[in-house]
Amino acid sequence: MHRRVVITGVGGLCGLGTDAASMWKEMREGRSAIGPIANSELHDLEGMTGAEIKALPQHDINRKQFVSMARFSLLAVLAAREAMRQAGLSCDERNAHRFGATVGVGGLGWDVMEETYRALLLDGARRVGILAVPKTMPSAAAAQVSLSLGLRGPVFGVTSACASANHAIASAVDQIKLGRADVMVSGGSDAPFAWGVLKAWEAMRVLSPDTCRPFSADRKGLVLGEGAGMAVLESYEHATRRGATILAEIAGVGLSADAFHIAAPSVEGPASAMRACLADAGLNAEDVDYLNAHGTGTKSNDQTETAAIKRVFGNHAYSMSISSTKSTHAHCLGAASALEMIACVMAIQEDVVPPTANYREPDPACDLDITPNVPRERKVRVAMSNAFAMGGTNAVLAFRQV
Repeated sequence: MHRRVVITGVGGLCGLGTDAASMWKEMREGRSAIGPIANSELHDLEGMTGAEIKALPQHDINRKQFVSMARFSLLAVLAAREAMRQAGLSCDERNAHRFGATVGVGGLGWDVMEETYRALLLDGARRVGILAVPKTMPSAAAAQVSLSLGLRGPVFGVTSACASANHAIASAVDQIKLGRADVMVSGGSDAPFAWGVLKAWEAMRVLSPDTCRPFSADRKGLVLGEGAGMAVLESYEHATRRGATILAEIAGVGLSADAFHIAAPSVEGPASAMRACLADAGLNAEDVDYLNAHGTGTKSNDQTETAAIKRVFGNHAYSMSISSTKSTHAHCLGAASALEMIACVMAIQEDVVPPTANYREPDPACDLDITPNVPRERKVRVAMSNAFAMGGTNAVLAFRQV
């Protein structure tokens, strides 16, 4: 039986805001959260630029669970709880085994890992916190979402660098279509503002010294951010049976690998994922109104993605609206495509395309309509979201108005 999968709730937080509505408001207007990182202990990296959550929202997570979480898990739980509230769902003994979660992460509990190594190597500690392992494991975010919401169905973590959230959502779609679950809470989370992590990114020479300017000729690289985005996915039958408000349908999924280079992007890998997504959704290229690009702001990524889009969409590449919301929330790694999922859902809800912020100079190699600086009102029936990760793992999702 072919089961349609729909979204009935979203939740999230990042530098733009601490709930999905406030994040979307800033994203839609093209206001950027990028600035000096102020709250994290960066040691000799003072002045580093990023998109940081300035203060966490009020919450009622019990202390026993709170002290068992690294920051990336906490962000995932906060976003998941918000998504479940919007969906108007809760689970109990009767249905908990039909509710699951998949959470994509680009890394692990970096904050706890760094505290642990500093205590051992610099402070001479002989032992570390008893919860260091369960706090830092990459699957902790999915496990903590399950614990917080009482989900007893399929629960697991997904990691594929900055395509992790799209891969997690694709995995959740599969669980529902295969009949293993009726409801899946899915998305991504990451909290990379730790000294060792930023030193590693600094060594790659891909970080912008000021801000993120995707597709602009004067772009200087990517900017890191922290955050989480989550969605409640349901089978269409489950959602309609309970009278839920449906925000969008996940129309299609496309997955591919470059098998090309561990760090450099290719054209054919991303193109293959976009083609597969269109085919899975039963869509023609001309059906796509809005494309949320991977758009990191590096020279090579933006040119390569532009070439891939042209290869797949042909002349329609110049007719559809494209933007990179990383210009506002920065590159939140495992959470990036989850935040971009929210942008796609809200674009469909409000018929508005969020802009690519900070754009200054046209690049002849990136000559598509990337919606510079100002939002555009247009009918958005179908939106697509690209996630092309380091290592060449690509995941593309298509969302459709219901």
